[in-house]
Amino acid sequence: MTSMRKHTEKSPITGKSILYLNRHQTEEWKGWMQVLFLMYHYFAAKEIYNAIRMFIAAYVWMTGFGNFSYYYVRKDFSLARFVQMMWRLNFLVIFCCIVLNNDYMLYYICPMHTLFTLMVYGALGIFNRYNEQGSVIALKIAICFLVVIVIWELPGMFDLIWSPLTFILGYSDPNPNKPSYPRLHEWHFRSGLDRYIWIIGMIYAYYHPTVERWMEKLEEMEGKLRMLIKGIVVMACLVVGYLWYEHIYRLEKNTYNKYHPYTSWIPITVYICLRNVTQKFRNFSLTLFAWLGKITLETYIGQFHIWLRTGTPNGQPRWLLCIIPGYPMINFMLTTAVYILVTYRLFELTNKLKSTFIPSKDDKRLLHNTMAAAALSLFLYGSAWLLVTIPKMAGL
Repeated sequence: MTSMRKHTEKSPITGKSILYLNRHQTEEWKGWMQVLFLMYHYFAAKEIYNAIRMFIAAYVWMTGFGNFSYYYVRKDFSLARFVQMMWRLNFLVIFCCIVLNNDYMLYYICPMHTLFTLMVYGALGIFNRYNEQGSVIALKIAICFLVVIVIWELPGMFDLIWSPLTFILGYSDPNPNKPSYPRLHEWHFRSGLDRYIWIIGMIYAYYHPTVERWMEKLEEMEGKLRMLIKGIVVMACLVVGYLWYEHIYRLEKNTYNKYHPYTSWIPITVYICLRNVTQKFRNFSLTLFAWLGKITLETYIGQFHIWLRTGTPNGQPRWLLCIIPGYPMINFMLTTAVYILVTYRLFELTNKLKSTFIPSKDDKRLLHNTMAAAALSLFLYGSAWLLVTIPKMAGL
């Protein structure tokens, strides 16, 4: 679990083990970012706020990259695939919202990834028979940029478009010490920070085969020339990364947030280049981080209720879960072990239920299951509402 694993899978594009931005690598990337993201919450490490913003942007970049890669290569726009995708993103969070009486936006990562996944699906799904044409992909990406500009850059358009969905995307922090904002403020802030980076992920996914072929040619070059080119790439990345760090990353957080939507692609690109600069780097991944990368959604949702705690519905976690008072490090290790165990179990259950209720190639059965689930959910929700409302009306 704590070792490095070597991968030798061959690329479907080049037929060789180039392994540029392979699945193991992106899972590892998600894993180590998630560790730092969770530490940021647990230890209230406000000094790394800008780094956390970058990590979230990288997650959204992977949403664009991963979904584009799947739909562009597999061409699977079936109803079953769509429902499976929505189930994976939303089953656990909706369950938590209903059971714990929380708003969907408390778990803002879920609506964000759902939105950008839907936008990738729509971009490639519409007129998908023409996706093989480069000009069509360029037009679709340009339209994606235009849609983002209209919604997030034009004054008044965001509220006009999203206000009908306030009942889903609205959020008000119950903490009386926090300033009061409009219900859509949180959604505007969170979605707006990463409004462009999912499109950058799509562009990188489209050019992934081209870059992989370039890397194949690079690896076949004579040794000294190969090392020279890689050295130039590394130096360029270090210079660009340093300039970004000095002039963007070190800004005060509110100022940084203004630049973030337009600059987050820079450190992501630097990381990708450095992580893939040699064949040995690409061949190996850290097993623990790659494993954690598979359960990032569950660890994100679970931290609110297993690792951290709050005393009211919709409340942001302000305290640590304490099992052994007076022994913070022992408590940290114990709660972390329980937390990881439970979240991994939730990951398994989500996927098990997904495969049970969402058949891959039987749309008729899928429709029946959907109707049955909707009817059962309506009955249970109505029953719960009556059990809560009747005692209040009776003055009990």
